[in-house]
Amino acid sequence: MNKYVLRTSLVWMAVLAVLAGLWGYHSHWKKQTPTMNMPISDEVHPVASGPASDMAKSALSMSGMSVPESKDAPLVPVQLTPERMQSIGVKLGTVEYKQLSDDIRATGTVDIDERLLSYVQMRFPGYIRKVFANATYQYVRKGDPLFTVYSPDLVATQQEYLLARQDQKALQSSSVDGVAAGAATLSSAAEQRLEQWDVSQSELAKLKETGKPVTDLSIYSPVSGYITERNALPNLYAEPSTRLYTIADLSRVWVNAQIFQDDIGRLKPGDGAAITVDSYPGRTFSGQIEEILPQVDMATRTVRVRLAIANPGLKLKPGMFVNVDVKSSLGRQLVVPASAVFQSGTKQIVFLNHGNGSLEPKEIVVGPRVGDDFVALKGLQAHQSIVTSANFLIDSESQLQAAAGSFAPPPPGAENSASSMVASTTQINVDFTTDPNPPNRGNNSFRVRLTGPGNTPVTGASVTATFYMAAMPAMGMAAMNTTATLTDKSNGLYQGTGTLNSGGTWQVTITAQKNGQVIATKQLRVNVEGGM
Repeated sequence: MNKYVLRTSLVWMAVLAVLAGLWGYHSHWKKQTPTMNMPISDEVHPVASGPASDMAKSALSMSGMSVPESKDAPLVPVQLTPERMQSIGVKLGTVEYKQLSDDIRATGTVDIDERLLSYVQMRFPGYIRKVFANATYQYVRKGDPLFTVYSPDLVATQQEYLLARQDQKALQSSSVDGVAAGAATLSSAAEQRLEQWDVSQSELAKLKETGKPVTDLSIYSPVSGYITERNALPNLYAEPSTRLYTIADLSRVWVNAQIFQDDIGRLKPGDGAAITVDSYPGRTFSGQIEEILPQVDMATRTVRVRLAIANPGLKLKPGMFVNVDVKSSLGRQLVVPASAVFQSGTKQIVFLNHGNGSLEPKEIVVGPRVGDDFVALKGLQAHQSIVTSANFLIDSESQLQAAAGSFAPPPPGAENSASSMVASTTQINVDFTTDPNPPNRGNNSFRVRLTGPGNTPVTGASVTATFYMAAMPAMGMAAMNTTATLTDKSNGLYQGTGTLNSGGTWQVTITAQKNGQVIATKQLRVNVEGGM
């Protein structure tokens, strides 16, 4: 009990510490925002799904802070140099048509085929005398004796039949009209009554031969199979409604596979299936789907799918646990590599490759996953080139450029610095430096030098430096941006100060305007020290 109390106390202390840290960070951020001249974007960024985001949402809710609503970030095309694509590991694939067949793996149990069940009952009341089939799961063949029975009604009917036969013989030479025919009719009716009571032809022949009623009538098995239920006991009085035996033919069995409801739409009666059992390594039993039962198990969210399986040698026994591999044919489908599909919030995105490093985000709709591919339902065409790796980095860059709002791709083959992603396409050079270098979290000084052709200084321009950091949904942090206005210090040098609220990688957009027109832009990334 003491260990339990201590463990509970530690857990609650940890929860309170996390909530206090979150509230302290929130309060500090709100206080610092006005003094830093860093307006927060009106865009509400999504909180990612998963355990980490769920914990963040719970902590925010408990601390009284509102949880931001989910919203997908905008995306824009991205232009990368060949060197940059190679450095981040960009690989390409192709959208194409394929003939698909899906494997759905599940578990199942062996069951008796209900269509191969037979019941043994008498058609007259009587007393069971001797029992020959006296054990459950005893194998019997068709025609084997099961037990003998004494029935007063059966004996009386036999006696009537014998008397009718005697009368028929005695009156067959009568000259009176209808007498001989009536005697023959009575004899035939008594014989038909015995046949309807399932008295075998051998017993009728014995009755005709001996002229004496059979008191202990033998009842024979109507089919071959295994006795799965036995109620026939010596001296038991049985009515016609008494089920004495249940006999099952196990040469074919059912396998009831438990298929998840998400996979049911891909199955249909007639699809093939392979059954394996741990008891027989390397042995595979073939079957096919007979019926998809119209009910979902509420606890497991699975649907029973009935398979018919041949059972040579009685290897598959009722109740046995088996593995099921169902082969589902999906036909010819347009597919996209699964590694190319990027889950961006509520959307599914691929990046189309237009050549020369030009990558365009494209929203698509995909169907089921088959192996390493998704079925492409909407948004793609055959033979399109797409990105199959580094999607996350490209998506992040697309979001950064969309948020910065000044996408200016460089010409193919342009050389960039190690920190630059996109450079200006004008003839004005933009050189950006910071003090300190690299910048720190807090106040920093920013300098931009503008030079034209022949290293001529560009003066009289309006220069701004916009800093942007993408949202971090897992930590509950929204996007941050701030803009510093730089003053002309002559000789093409522009200088100003600004405050960066967090360490990490920031996207910087330098914009120079003169006479109301943009004369130069440059985008780069800087690493800010000092932690978050």
